[in-house]
Amino acid sequence: MASGSDRNPIIIGGLPSQVPDFDPEETQEWLDSLDAAVDERGRERARYLMLRLIERAREKRVAVPEMRSTDYVNTIATKDEPFFPGDEEIERKVLNATRWNAAVMVSRAQRPGIGVGGHIATFASSASLYDVGFNHFFRGKDDGLGGDQIFFQGHASPGIYARAFLLDRLSEAQLDAFRQEKSKAPNGLSSYPHPRLMPDFWEFPTVSMGLGPLGAIYQARMNRYMEARGIADTSQSHVWAYLGDGEMDEPESLGQLSIAAREGLDNLTFVVNCNLQRLDGPVRGNGKIIQELESQFRGAGWNVIKLVWDRSWDPLLAQDRTGILVNKLNTTPDGQFQTYATESGAYIREHFFGDDPRLRDMVKDMTDDQILHLGRGGHDHRKVYAAYAAAKAHKGQPTVILAQTVKGWTLGPNFEGRNATHQMKKLTVEDLKRFRDRLHIPITDKQLDEGYPPYYHPGRDSEEIQYMHDRRKGLGGYVPTRVVRAKPLVLPEDKTYATAKKGSGQQSIATTMAFVRILKDLMRDKEIGRRFVLIAPDEYRTFGMDAFFPSAKIYNPLGQQYEAVDRDLLLAYKESPTGQMLHDGISEAGCTASLIAAGSAYATHGEPLIPVYVFYSMFGFQRTGDQFWQMADQLARGFVLGATAGRTTLTGEGLQHADGHSQLLASTNPGCVAYDPAFSYEIAHIVKDGLRRMYGGTPEENEDVFYYLTVYNEPIQHPAEPENVDVEGILKGVYRYKGAERGEIPAQIMASGVAVPWAVEAQRILADEWNVRADVWSATSWNELRREAVDVERYNLLHPEEEQRVPYVTRKLAGSEGPFVAVSDWMRSVPDQIARWVPGAYQSLGADGFGFADTRGAARRFFHIDAQSIVLAVLTELAKEGRIDRSLLKTAIDRYELLDVTAAGPGAAGGDA
Repeated sequence: MASGSDRNPIIIGGLPSQVPDFDPEETQEWLDSLDAAVDERGRERARYLMLRLIERAREKRVAVPEMRSTDYVNTIATKDEPFFPGDEEIERKVLNATRWNAAVMVSRAQRPGIGVGGHIATFASSASLYDVGFNHFFRGKDDGLGGDQIFFQGHASPGIYARAFLLDRLSEAQLDAFRQEKSKAPNGLSSYPHPRLMPDFWEFPTVSMGLGPLGAIYQARMNRYMEARGIADTSQSHVWAYLGDGEMDEPESLGQLSIAAREGLDNLTFVVNCNLQRLDGPVRGNGKIIQELESQFRGAGWNVIKLVWDRSWDPLLAQDRTGILVNKLNTTPDGQFQTYATESGAYIREHFFGDDPRLRDMVKDMTDDQILHLGRGGHDHRKVYAAYAAAKAHKGQPTVILAQTVKGWTLGPNFEGRNATHQMKKLTVEDLKRFRDRLHIPITDKQLDEGYPPYYHPGRDSEEIQYMHDRRKGLGGYVPTRVVRAKPLVLPEDKTYATAKKGSGQQSIATTMAFVRILKDLMRDKEIGRRFVLIAPDEYRTFGMDAFFPSAKIYNPLGQQYEAVDRDLLLAYKESPTGQMLHDGISEAGCTASLIAAGSAYATHGEPLIPVYVFYSMFGFQRTGDQFWQMADQLARGFVLGATAGRTTLTGEGLQHADGHSQLLASTNPGCVAYDPAFSYEIAHIVKDGLRRMYGGTPEENEDVFYYLTVYNEPIQHPAEPENVDVEGILKGVYRYKGAERGEIPAQIMASGVAVPWAVEAQRILADEWNVRADVWSATSWNELRREAVDVERYNLLHPEEEQRVPYVTRKLAGSEGPFVAVSDWMRSVPDQIARWVPGAYQSLGADGFGFADTRGAARRFFHIDAQSIVLAVLTELAKEGRIDRSLLKTAIDRYELLDVTAAGPGAAGGDA
């Protein structure tokens, strides 16, 4: 119930929020005017008028406090609650059965010999929040559209499984296979929402805390983007994100609130389950997390609905004419409320109501049991329904519902509100009996005393189950459900890549620009051009992508309401409500969230999008690697471009910009296909094959991977594609780029990315000065070579009686004479991935250690990866084999001054982005 008008003043920003009313009649006229504006012109118009009044008040120097925080009571007054359309008694029975099965599932997963754990308390606190959504709000996909997108709180997954069991979506055998995905296959259930592990059930992975709220914001924005561009009808889709109050400590949880408010994402609702506890203790024991979050969300421009108390508080609050009760609620810290959740009614009477005679008088006619059951709003279906309905009806802003609950609610005194509740996974027999009695579950003592606690199902024909089915039918189908309806895309013809295959002629361009040119041609394609979603963190000009501004335009739902300062330029900055480019500001986390939402649109809305996310490579897997893991889990597809790659190509920027390890980090992600191409024709073949693998087939044929290409900012002359080029080698990871033309002593040089030209120069020096005949191999993907080799070894291990397979890299290099020297602008661990499968002596060179600011030439000499250092490495390996005299190594060191970084030329000019 909202607080009344006769409250004790609260000082906000140095100003009283309540002042005496000297003219009630005039006050009522103003209130009547506002009511009329709402009734006749709608909430949007009334909101505008209020904002203008506040603005005018400031102009007139009328001090008005900012209402960032309101009283610790429900935002929606009892009189304003809508009619509850459900059958609360049936819904209570459904929820009780769900609660029971969720707890039993986790408890059975702790049986001897299994002990895989699980979490009970989170769902116990949030069960009503979900149940009201399932029964009245969450839209399914039966109409062929995307329905609602629901980001379930990860630790609440047992409750979602338990409800699906009642609906016959999951079997008892599957519940018993919780967290036993391999040993109980095909019945295994994943621990948390994992689409990759349960691709027909879960849609959004959320248990890495903070990524759920971030993903939900950008999913809501992607829905608007797709609608604005005419790609999908998302007008009926609403995004719900279920979060924990402790989770809101993660910077990702609150870091992007402003974009949701700025773009008016009223298709988004956060539901924060404020049970006042983290994993090990109170969230704000000495403070009030709901009040704190209210201030943060209000300040960010969100609509805030507080759902603090259940209906049993309504009569007490109605009596509170002096504000003494509200003041007590305002000043009691969360740690004390947590204690009240574990204590008796007598304790609450004495410690909460007992210190003021007016408070004691309010509850004098209440029993201790009635006081004990003064409950939290998040457990009251009617209050929850009112909050959800208000959130859906609100226009112009995203909404957050701050719902107070008790962690472990209904699980009994050993669980409710205890600091250790999160880690408690098994109920004793006595706990189960108390739990059963509280939920009125028809299970006997004998059933609980003998063996494991049974699941409860009221019967397929029961009133409760039919009610559940009817509600879901009325809302468009079961959730969560992941459906892939996307049709295969018609991919571009080979001629689209013709320009890239011609090379750059006499012009020197970086591989970043080579990729951008390919992208430009792809975006002209009539079939798939409009499906590309360009994403960059405020660096489009850095990557030479400002050429897209005039045609593709930057997405902004408000358009461009100003004259751009560069409007006279050919490549002027241009915003549009239907823009194709997402300019997410200086936020790699935000960009990656956009990437994930776009990359999974083929499943979410049945319409494939092809995201292309370009960023400084140092700020990808290192900064947002958790999100790339989330991307793989969500089965999202697309192209990820680590631009300005390498340890020594961006040397002007220095240590924190010098990436020499993202390829290694990428290798740890099983859903990532990573390449380090050297030339434009290699990029063309890789992009073409990526489109084929991710988008060119039927839903069953398309692969749930994403591509990571590292591209550089160093200009080189790109050769034309050689005749009969080894396309298979490019795609699998290695091919012979340039065979030796002179020399007698054989050797092999393997290089990737920007290092290939160094290898070619080393090939020339070796032939001219040392009589060495060295072939140069372009290793387009060290990672893919290793991945294939590991698969081969696994097969051989388990099939000893079958013909033993040989890794591709071994077969490809077989017959090549001499030692192998590998070089790249990465740390040595990157090329070392394939060492065990190379058929000969193998040495790698790499940029191990921190980067620094200097010329490219000096940096490469320092790391000993330049052409002359490659020459020395080849000679060293030949000396080991007795092919040359070892004394020649010192000669080479002296001749090329390899111990002096100042002796190296500066290399290609530049070093900035």
